[in-house]
Amino acid sequence: MSLTLSSQEVTELTAKYTYGTWRKQKGWKPLHVVDAEGVRFTDAAGKQYLDFSSQLMCVTLGYKNQAVIKAIEEQARTLPYIAPGYATTVRAELSKMLLEVLPHGLEKFFFTTSGTEANEAAFKIARMVTGKTKIIARYHSYHGSTMGSIAATGDPRRWAMEPAGKVPGVIFGPEVHCYQCPIHHTYPECNIACVDYIEHMIENEGDVAAVLVEPVVGTNGVLVPPKEYLPRLREICDRHDVLLIADEVMTGWGRTGKWFAVDHWNVKPDILTTAKGITTAYVPLGLCATTKKIADFFEDHYFSHGHTYEAHPLTLAPAIAAINEMKRLDLVNRSNEIGAYLGEKLRALKPKHPSIGDVRGLGMFWGVELVKSQKTKQPFNTYSDKVSGTPLLVDKIAAEMMKNGVFIQAWVSHFVIAPPLIMSKEDIDIGVAALDAALKIADAEVER
Repeated sequence: MSLTLSSQEVTELTAKYTYGTWRKQKGWKPLHVVDAEGVRFTDAAGKQYLDFSSQLMCVTLGYKNQAVIKAIEEQARTLPYIAPGYATTVRAELSKMLLEVLPHGLEKFFFTTSGTEANEAAFKIARMVTGKTKIIARYHSYHGSTMGSIAATGDPRRWAMEPAGKVPGVIFGPEVHCYQCPIHHTYPECNIACVDYIEHMIENEGDVAAVLVEPVVGTNGVLVPPKEYLPRLREICDRHDVLLIADEVMTGWGRTGKWFAVDHWNVKPDILTTAKGITTAYVPLGLCATTKKIADFFEDHYFSHGHTYEAHPLTLAPAIAAINEMKRLDLVNRSNEIGAYLGEKLRALKPKHPSIGDVRGLGMFWGVELVKSQKTKQPFNTYSDKVSGTPLLVDKIAAEMMKNGVFIQAWVSHFVIAPPLIMSKEDIDIGVAALDAALKIADAEVER
């Protein structure tokens, strides 16, 4: 039986019967989206929006890529599901392909349906292999929403789950944030003191199984580390027999101008987790990849992990198609070329707007941080404001941009700008112009 609903009914039913994530539910009126193609999505009234952040930094190829859609259709006809204990052609083909694009040395794979689950698998594997328990994460971080991954998340999305969310064994160190250093140092005179502090933690905590980092911090500000940071962290982990886990859920698949962000510094993690762009987000898929050394441990030890949808055929086929499309369109190199153009345009906004504190990024992954004062670097809003439901200035600016047909991802006191890798320079101009115009809201609030 077909049920025809008005757009107003769709919005009302969605808000009444389903949860809006990471928000208070009162007043939630989600926009009814009915279509999307290329780099734009369309609401029920027919208005189009330029997607300046790839939704949740995940629609890497844009919308309606026909090769990915075809792969989903063909796999559904061939083998829509089989339990993970069986071998499938699509599983073997994707595994071979991953060996070509992942950092060298990552040779054993566990497929999940999200980045959250990929990180959960990484934690389990690290603890099983090392026989140690503690995971060191960083405060400006997000690693997922399930109990283990939220416990390893440094930002306020963890707060509501404590003390239950504070899984024993997760401890936090300082983020690498040269614009607002958490330990009040200045680069390069600091000699990367923030990474030395992590070594201090390892030495004094004991029982550390792994250090978990986003190579370029995502939601919490697009924090690009100095060139010495990750190589030094790799050396520290090796020196103390601690595993290095790279969370590339957001930064993988060409987003930063390399297949994976760690490739910028030629760092080889022991475990790499990813999701989002692996299927250009058309189908949920996550990946936990490990070295052969880790894999060899389980030859004679029980691998105590698994779930029903692991290596689900319908999730694997679009990943093959997405990787082939990235190669065909040369999107990794394009991310560098168009990303440099995007960065140039965003940096040009700073002299015009006293509300912009910092602009930073790599490839097609950029952050614009807003401040009350460029001198003091005081943000307009804080983590506590986000949790308490205080209206955020960045949300007002994002709403103004939506009125003008541009979607942008806002978080606390900055924007994450991560367009589909196929976006043209002309559309980047449109997105930057919309941000330029909307920033008058923030400029009016600057302390002069």
